[in-house]
Amino acid sequence: MPTPLRVLFIEDSEDDAALQLRLLQKAGYQVGSERVQTPESLITALDRKWDVIISDHSMPRFKGTDALRIVRELGFDVPFIFVSGTIGEDAAVAALKVGAQDYLMKTNLGRLVPAIERELREAEQRRQHKILEHQVHQLRRFEAIGRLAGGVAHDFNNMIGAIMGWADIGMDQAPAGTKTRETFHKIRSQAERAAALTRQLLAFARRQVLQPRNTDLNQLVAEEMSLLRNVIGETIEVEISAEKNLWVAWADPGQVEQVLMNLCLNAKDAMPTGGRLRVETRNVQIGEDYHQVHAYALPGKYVLLRVADTGHGMDAATLEHIFEPFFTTKEQGKGTGLGLATVYGIVKQHKGFVNVESSSGQGASFQVYFPAGEGAADAQTGGTTAAGSSRGKEKILVAEDNDALRDAAKEILEGLGYHVISAPDGDTAVRVFEKAHDSIDLVLLDVVMPRLSGPDAYAKMAAIRPGIPVIFATGYATEKNLVAATSVDGSIILQKPYGRASLGDAIRAVLDRRVEKPN
Repeated sequence: MPTPLRVLFIEDSEDDAALQLRLLQKAGYQVGSERVQTPESLITALDRKWDVIISDHSMPRFKGTDALRIVRELGFDVPFIFVSGTIGEDAAVAALKVGAQDYLMKTNLGRLVPAIERELREAEQRRQHKILEHQVHQLRRFEAIGRLAGGVAHDFNNMIGAIMGWADIGMDQAPAGTKTRETFHKIRSQAERAAALTRQLLAFARRQVLQPRNTDLNQLVAEEMSLLRNVIGETIEVEISAEKNLWVAWADPGQVEQVLMNLCLNAKDAMPTGGRLRVETRNVQIGEDYHQVHAYALPGKYVLLRVADTGHGMDAATLEHIFEPFFTTKEQGKGTGLGLATVYGIVKQHKGFVNVESSSGQGASFQVYFPAGEGAADAQTGGTTAAGSSRGKEKILVAEDNDALRDAAKEILEGLGYHVISAPDGDTAVRVFEKAHDSIDLVLLDVVMPRLSGPDAYAKMAAIRPGIPVIFATGYATEKNLVAATSVDGSIILQKPYGRASLGDAIRAVLDRRVEKPN
């Protein structure tokens, strides 16, 4: 089968262009071509895509060097080859210096096909190198933004956690039906909204606490889409295509639901007057060839979740920024610009990747790749404790370096009936534990603390009393610290900011299932 080739000739001689065209066709190319001989016609022709430009050097009304300058000034990197009957060595060298790839004499056209093939190979190499450079630059930019976002979320989480805690305490102390209680309720609601924003920032920064397991994406999609149909609206046709015998995905189901919800709501906003939303699952094997072009896609087995819409689409400039936090094309007040940033962070933290295809007026398609798991899907699990069962009388050691959050946690737990000892850092917590380890029933440790981290403090406590029940609280933890925390048998990771309900339920869940090893 002939190889397609698009050639733009800048040539005043129709016969010379026809001769070169026949040589290319004889070499097995199916050539689509156009011949121009003026600056105006060249600029018009550059609106179309070309694989190679072949230009005469000297023409009555147009110099080849002027044509080369126009092509390069307009930003086109297409291979440019001079074929001339008059070009001298000095002129040829000068042409190469200003951006031509090669020059040939019309008396030696046997070099034409090999020269074009070489330049096509080198042009493809330059294109791939440029793609990889862009990918590396984008990853570095996202890493820098992620570090900033994660740091901001960590500081905010502590402050929001304290606000939530004190609002809960205020609601408990205010009589039912009073304006004071309503005020505390409003403070709590706003704190929850702020907490949702910090969770999205943490997701982008890849600092969420994941609980991955073998997940059936088909089941998850079916359940989530049944909940989203009312939100999406009747003007949008929803189509689901689930692959039979789908591999399990190694993923946190709650985080995958967040990805699907954000993508579907983003698609809904792109179709204000209606359209079609298609959600698809598929098994995908990524090979080395794909990895060489897309460095971020590691070879292996993936489960694909694809969300496509027939909305207004996005131009190239918008696609450059869609995963950045706070970037949005919506009207002010219509969105935070964190939805797609959250998707990006969640998928990257799962060691997957996202591809996007879109253009203005042509809709958008998001392809999300989650690593495949092994074996059967794990069963869905419910909540930790029943409502109203979070009270107790045990003694709890709380170690938290943020004063406001530590005081709020102490007040909440004491309000639930517990006896509480508090410490401002891990080192102090260990010294307290050394003296009172026989009477302490559970330790609540912040993961990141000065002087001694939560996991390191727990290691010292466990050496004194093996199996002491523990909850690790984190608002922004490094992967190393999280690995140490999650490796403790029976531990719970409590995500900041937390309020009375989540703190009380976590405490009760650990205490009720504890099986302490003998001293």
